[in-house]
Amino acid sequence: MAKTALITGGTRGIGFGIAEKLADERWDLVVNGVRPEAAVAEALERLRSRGVRVAYAPGDISSAGGRSDIVKAARAFAGGPVNLLVNNAGVGPKARLDLLETTEESFDHVVDTNLKGTFFLTQAVARDMIAARQADAGFAATIVTISSISATVVSVNRGEYCIAKAGLSMLSQLFSARLGAEGIPVYEIRPGVIKSDMTAGVAEKYDRLIAQGLCVQSRWGQPEDVGRAVASIARGDFPYSTGQVIMVDGGLTIPRL
Repeated sequence: MAKTALITGGTRGIGFGIAEKLADERWDLVVNGVRPEAAVAEALERLRSRGVRVAYAPGDISSAGGRSDIVKAARAFAGGPVNLLVNNAGVGPKARLDLLETTEESFDHVVDTNLKGTFFLTQAVARDMIAARQADAGFAATIVTISSISATVVSVNRGEYCIAKAGLSMLSQLFSARLGAEGIPVYEIRPGVIKSDMTAGVAEKYDRLIAQGLCVQSRWGQPEDVGRAVASIARGDFPYSTGQVIMVDGGLTIPRL
Protein backbone atom coordinates (compact mmCIF):
# COMPACT_ATOMS: atom_id res chain seq x y z
CA MET A 1 0.00 0.00 0.00
CA ALA A 2 1.36 3.41 -0.98
CA LYS A 3 2.37 5.79 1.76
CA THR A 4 1.68 9.50 1.62
CA ALA A 5 3.83 12.41 2.75
CA LEU A 6 2.71 15.98 3.37
CA ILE A 7 5.46 18.52 2.74
CA THR A 8 4.82 22.13 3.65
CA GLY A 9 6.55 24.68 1.44
CA GLY A 10 7.25 21.85 -0.98
CA THR A 11 7.15 23.55 -4.37
CA ARG A 12 10.61 25.10 -4.39
CA GLY A 13 13.94 25.25 -2.61
CA ILE A 14 14.58 22.78 0.18
CA GLY A 15 10.97 21.60 0.18
CA PHE A 16 11.11 20.66 -3.49
CA GLY A 17 14.42 18.87 -2.96
CA ILE A 18 12.74 16.83 -0.23
CA ALA A 19 9.73 16.11 -2.46
CA GLU A 20 11.99 14.87 -5.27
CA LYS A 21 13.86 12.44 -3.03
CA LEU A 22 10.65 11.11 -1.47
CA ALA A 23 9.18 10.64 -4.95
CA ASP A 24 12.27 8.62 -5.84
CA GLU A 25 11.44 6.44 -2.82
CA ARG A 26 7.93 5.90 -4.24
CA TRP A 27 6.07 8.10 -1.77
CA ASP A 28 2.83 9.71 -2.89
CA LEU A 29 3.00 13.42 -2.13
CA VAL A 30 0.78 16.20 -0.87
CA VAL A 31 2.73 19.36 -1.57
CA ASN A 32 1.75 22.56 0.20
CA GLY A 33 2.46 26.13 -0.86
CA VAL A 34 0.90 29.57 -0.86
CA ARG A 35 1.03 30.29 -4.61
CA PRO A 36 -1.85 29.52 -7.00
CA GLU A 37 -1.71 26.00 -8.41
CA ALA A 38 -1.08 27.33 -11.91
CA ALA A 39 2.12 28.95 -10.67
CA VAL A 40 3.48 25.64 -9.36
CA ALA A 41 2.18 23.38 -12.15
CA GLU A 42 5.66 22.78 -13.59
CA ALA A 43 7.04 21.69 -10.22
CA LEU A 44 4.10 19.34 -9.66
CA GLU A 45 4.56 17.76 -13.08
CA ARG A 46 8.26 17.23 -12.44
CA LEU A 47 7.32 15.25 -9.35
CA ARG A 48 4.60 13.28 -11.16
CA SER A 49 7.10 12.38 -13.87
CA ARG A 50 8.80 10.22 -11.25
CA GLY A 51 5.75 7.93 -11.31
CA VAL A 52 4.02 8.89 -8.07
CA ARG A 53 0.69 10.52 -7.25
CA VAL A 54 0.98 14.20 -6.37
CA ALA A 55 -1.61 16.64 -5.04
CA TYR A 56 -1.28 20.33 -4.32
CA ALA A 57 -2.65 21.65 -1.02
CA PRO A 58 -2.61 25.46 -1.09
CA GLY A 59 -2.72 27.20 2.24
CA ASP A 60 -0.85 29.52 4.59
CA ILE A 61 0.23 27.67 7.73
CA SER A 62 0.31 30.93 9.68
CA SER A 63 -3.51 30.98 9.78
CA ALA A 64 -5.89 28.51 11.40
CA GLY A 65 -7.99 28.45 8.24
CA GLY A 66 -4.98 27.77 6.07
CA ARG A 67 -3.87 24.89 8.28
CA SER A 68 -7.38 23.42 8.25
CA ASP A 69 -7.49 23.57 4.45
CA ILE A 70 -4.11 21.84 4.16
CA VAL A 71 -5.08 19.01 6.51
CA LYS A 72 -8.43 18.48 4.78
CA ALA A 73 -6.79 18.36 1.36
CA ALA A 74 -4.18 15.90 2.59
CA ARG A 75 -6.79 13.64 4.19
CA ALA A 76 -8.90 13.64 1.03
CA PHE A 77 -5.94 12.72 -1.16
CA ALA A 78 -4.53 10.05 1.16
CA GLY A 79 -7.91 8.61 2.10
CA GLY A 80 -7.08 9.28 5.74
CA PRO A 81 -4.12 10.60 7.71
CA VAL A 82 -0.75 11.00 6.02
CA ASN A 83 2.11 8.72 7.04
CA LEU A 84 4.77 11.40 7.01
CA LEU A 85 4.64 15.09 7.86
CA VAL A 86 7.60 17.19 6.77
CA ASN A 87 7.46 20.63 8.36
CA ASN A 88 9.48 22.71 5.93
CA ALA A 89 7.50 25.91 5.21
CA GLY A 90 9.18 29.02 6.48
CA VAL A 91 9.82 32.67 5.77
CA GLY A 92 12.65 35.05 6.46
CA PRO A 93 12.26 38.62 7.69
CA LYS A 94 11.12 40.99 4.97
CA ALA A 95 14.15 43.13 5.82
CA ARG A 96 17.27 42.08 7.72
CA LEU A 97 17.38 44.56 10.57
CA ASP A 98 19.71 44.84 13.54
CA LEU A 99 18.36 43.33 16.73
CA LEU A 100 17.84 46.82 18.15
CA GLU A 101 15.88 47.95 15.08
CA THR A 102 13.64 45.01 14.16
CA THR A 103 9.90 45.51 14.48
CA GLU A 104 6.98 43.67 16.04
CA GLU A 105 5.49 43.36 12.57
CA SER A 106 8.57 41.52 11.32
CA PHE A 107 8.73 39.37 14.44
CA ASP A 108 5.09 38.33 14.10
CA HIS A 109 5.47 37.66 10.36
CA VAL A 110 8.32 35.24 10.94
CA VAL A 111 7.21 33.60 14.17
CA ASP A 112 3.57 33.16 13.13
CA THR A 113 4.65 31.12 10.12
CA ASN A 114 7.85 29.40 11.16
CA LEU A 115 6.94 28.52 14.73
CA LYS A 116 3.27 29.01 15.60
CA GLY A 117 2.01 27.70 12.27
CA THR A 118 4.30 24.68 12.41
CA PHE A 119 3.30 23.91 16.00
CA PHE A 120 -0.42 23.86 15.35
CA LEU A 121 -0.15 22.03 12.03
CA THR A 122 1.93 19.37 13.75
CA GLN A 123 -0.65 19.16 16.51
CA ALA A 124 -3.47 18.58 14.02
CA VAL A 125 -1.59 15.97 12.00
CA ALA A 126 -0.32 14.20 15.13
CA ARG A 127 -3.88 13.80 16.40
CA ASP A 128 -4.84 12.15 13.12
CA MET A 129 -1.79 9.89 13.24
CA ILE A 130 -2.59 8.76 16.78
CA ALA A 131 -6.17 7.93 15.82
CA ALA A 132 -4.95 5.97 12.81
CA ARG A 133 -2.49 3.97 14.88
CA GLN A 134 -5.10 3.21 17.52
CA ALA A 135 -7.32 1.82 14.77
CA ASP A 136 -4.45 -0.03 13.07
CA ALA A 137 -1.20 -0.67 14.92
CA GLY A 138 0.49 -1.26 11.57
CA PHE A 139 -0.11 2.31 10.42
CA ALA A 140 3.34 3.89 10.00
CA ALA A 141 3.67 7.54 11.02
CA THR A 142 6.66 9.86 11.25
CA ILE A 143 7.20 13.61 11.72
CA VAL A 144 10.24 15.53 10.47
CA THR A 145 10.82 19.23 11.10
CA ILE A 146 13.31 21.25 9.08
CA SER A 147 14.87 23.84 11.36
CA SER A 148 18.23 25.49 10.70
CA ILE A 149 21.69 26.00 12.12
CA SER A 150 20.13 29.35 13.10
CA ALA A 151 18.60 27.45 16.02
CA THR A 152 22.00 27.84 17.70
CA VAL A 153 24.09 30.07 15.41
CA VAL A 154 23.44 33.76 16.07
CA SER A 155 22.61 36.27 13.32
CA VAL A 156 21.93 39.62 14.98
CA ASN A 157 20.38 41.07 11.82
CA ARG A 158 17.59 38.48 11.77
CA GLY A 159 16.96 37.67 15.39
CA GLU A 160 13.31 36.78 14.85
CA TYR A 161 14.34 34.02 12.44
CA CYS A 162 16.84 32.59 14.91
CA ILE A 163 14.26 32.64 17.70
CA ALA A 164 11.71 30.85 15.55
CA LYS A 165 14.20 28.17 14.53
CA ALA A 166 15.32 27.66 18.13
CA GLY A 167 11.65 27.21 18.98
CA LEU A 168 11.33 24.54 16.31
CA SER A 169 14.10 22.59 18.00
CA MET A 170 12.10 22.53 21.23
CA LEU A 171 8.97 21.70 19.23
CA SER A 172 10.69 18.55 17.96
CA GLN A 173 11.75 17.60 21.47
CA LEU A 174 8.26 18.14 22.83
CA PHE A 175 6.48 16.14 20.15
CA SER A 176 9.03 13.34 20.29
CA ALA A 177 8.44 13.01 24.04
CA ARG A 178 4.65 13.21 23.69
CA LEU A 179 4.39 10.82 20.74
CA GLY A 180 6.97 8.24 21.79
CA ALA A 181 4.40 6.06 23.54
CA GLU A 182 2.21 6.30 20.45
CA GLY A 183 4.92 4.78 18.26
CA ILE A 184 5.42 7.97 16.22
CA PRO A 185 9.06 9.02 15.89
CA VAL A 186 9.94 12.70 15.50
CA TYR A 187 13.14 14.11 14.03
CA GLU A 188 14.74 17.49 13.45
CA ILE A 189 16.99 18.31 10.50
CA ARG A 190 19.18 21.40 10.72
CA PRO A 191 20.39 22.55 7.31
CA GLY A 192 23.31 24.91 6.98
CA VAL A 193 23.88 27.27 4.07
CA ILE A 194 21.63 25.85 1.35
CA LYS A 195 21.38 27.17 -2.21
CA SER A 196 17.75 28.26 -2.57
CA ASP A 197 15.53 31.23 -3.28
CA MET A 198 15.77 32.21 0.40
CA THR A 199 19.56 32.60 0.21
CA ALA A 200 19.68 34.09 -3.30
CA GLY A 201 19.88 37.64 -1.96
CA VAL A 202 22.97 36.86 0.12
CA ALA A 203 24.69 34.50 -2.31
CA GLU A 204 27.73 36.73 -2.77
CA LYS A 205 28.25 36.92 1.00
CA TYR A 206 28.14 33.15 1.41
CA ASP A 207 30.26 32.52 -1.68
CA ARG A 208 32.96 34.56 0.03
CA LEU A 209 32.53 32.94 3.45
CA ILE A 210 32.56 29.41 2.05
CA ALA A 211 35.72 30.19 0.07
CA GLN A 212 37.26 31.45 3.33
CA GLY A 213 36.56 28.17 5.14
CA LEU A 214 33.11 28.66 6.69
CA CYS A 215 32.30 24.96 6.20
CA VAL A 216 34.48 21.88 6.61
CA GLN A 217 33.11 20.71 3.27
CA SER A 218 33.84 23.73 1.13
CA ARG A 219 30.65 24.07 -0.90
CA TRP A 220 27.09 25.25 -0.73
CA GLY A 221 24.54 22.76 0.50
CA GLN A 222 21.91 21.78 -2.05
CA PRO A 223 18.19 21.07 -1.48
CA GLU A 224 18.86 17.45 -2.46
CA ASP A 225 21.27 17.14 0.50
CA VAL A 226 18.36 17.79 2.85
CA GLY A 227 16.11 15.60 0.70
CA ARG A 228 18.42 12.63 1.13
CA ALA A 229 18.33 13.00 4.90
CA VAL A 230 14.52 13.10 4.94
CA ALA A 231 14.32 10.10 2.61
CA SER A 232 16.58 8.12 4.93
CA ILE A 233 14.36 8.91 7.91
CA ALA A 234 11.27 8.07 5.87
CA ARG A 235 12.72 4.64 5.03
CA GLY A 236 12.98 3.94 8.75
CA ASP A 237 16.78 3.94 8.85
CA PHE A 238 16.82 5.50 12.34
CA PRO A 239 14.16 3.55 14.27
CA TYR A 240 15.71 4.11 17.72
CA SER A 241 16.60 7.79 17.38
CA THR A 242 13.41 9.75 18.00
CA GLY A 243 13.98 13.32 19.11
CA GLN A 244 17.41 13.53 17.53
CA VAL A 245 18.92 16.29 15.41
CA ILE A 246 20.48 15.49 12.05
CA MET A 247 22.90 18.15 10.87
CA VAL A 248 23.09 18.85 7.14
CA ASP A 249 25.57 21.73 7.27
CA GLY A 250 28.83 20.54 5.72
CA GLY A 251 30.48 20.72 9.12
CA LEU A 252 29.79 24.44 9.52
CA THR A 253 28.91 24.08 13.21
CA ILE A 254 31.96 22.02 14.19
CA PRO A 255 33.96 24.15 16.66
CA ARG A 256 37.39 24.77 15.14
CA LEU A 257 40.54 26.65 16.08
